[in-house]
Amino acid sequence: MNIDEQEQGKLKKVFLGIDTSCYTTSVAMLDEAGELLGEARQILSVKPGRCGLQQSEMVFQHTRNLPRLMEEAVGQVLGLANSELQAREAHSDSTVGFSGLAQAGYELAAIGVSGYPRPLENSYMPAFLAGLSVARSMAAVTGAQLHIISHQENHLEAGVWSAGGPNAARFLLLHASGGTTDVLLAERQQDGRYRITEVGGSMDLHAGQFVDRIGVALGLQFPAGPALEALASKALARVEAASGSEADALAAQMVELPVSVRKLQVSLSGPCTAALRKLEAGAEPGALALGVEHALAETFARVLRNGAQEYRVGDVLLVGGVGSNKYIRQHVEQKLAKLRYPVRLWVPEGRYSCDNATGCAAFAVRMNETPQSPAVTAPL
Repeated sequence: MNIDEQEQGKLKKVFLGIDTSCYTTSVAMLDEAGELLGEARQILSVKPGRCGLQQSEMVFQHTRNLPRLMEEAVGQVLGLANSELQAREAHSDSTVGFSGLAQAGYELAAIGVSGYPRPLENSYMPAFLAGLSVARSMAAVTGAQLHIISHQENHLEAGVWSAGGPNAARFLLLHASGGTTDVLLAERQQDGRYRITEVGGSMDLHAGQFVDRIGVALGLQFPAGPALEALASKALARVEAASGSEADALAAQMVELPVSVRKLQVSLSGPCTAALRKLEAGAEPGALALGVEHALAETFARVLRNGAQEYRVGDVLLVGGVGSNKYIRQHVEQKLAKLRYPVRLWVPEGRYSCDNATGCAAFAVRMNETPQSPAVTAPL
């Protein structure tokens, strides 16, 4: 903090984001310019061999994680404000909390939080109550503005914040994760918010469910996305390192899976069943993992091509845990770029594509720029 500012009693604004999704607790803090000051997250613990958690267990783990993550994020902010000394050393006479923020020259201006899954009436999931209760309590005590958005809007906001776009008035959003595989039309409103309309998606399994079912069958830890990607990357590296007929032979080993896309609707249960049958028949794990990635990448590329043509948009934003997969991103980007009317794919940094709280904080920053807008409320 600038010493003259401190002497004049001016405090810099900080914006807090909280997201408590099905499998990640996360908090993030941005400054008024939208720069990240502090961020912490914790993936929820799932016992080996299990394919998920009950909502009550999610709420319990979120409730346990939030205080520690909040302290960690605030500590990062204090560390930035005191680059020559550790935050605790610089403020040894105070706790790592909001009093410490004030001493470092910051005030909590607003809180953004994911309060429910989708921006739809009656959208509800108990896991989000953990973060929402903390956010509402903090707002009541500190006087900070409270902005409640959906988890899906948080993904959109985090994607735009990290990728730097799209800046178009209309674009497509593909949210691909364990709980959603939605094709959405995003339209920027005059007040800075987005109107999100579902225009397509999966008719059965979600992309993350496909990945997790195959991953668990392969003996990987749930959620299986990162481990499956690592397995597929090793198989792909073997192909790229080979040459001539050897490379062709290795490439041919990738397990081919069906792709089912009809206009803006996709089906993933068929490809999942086919993958499980291939595994039972003795498919090599890496080749199967690569096949799963390719089937999802081709599914996404086809449905986004269809959506871009139908809604006449030139930009697509890909978010969600499955959307962070590098192979899938590269394949979709190449396919869309080769269309007669090329479509630009926007992708956030991988860690801001999967569940995180930066979107909630970024939304709070933008709403601060339009002070006439009331705080967003959720259907409670």
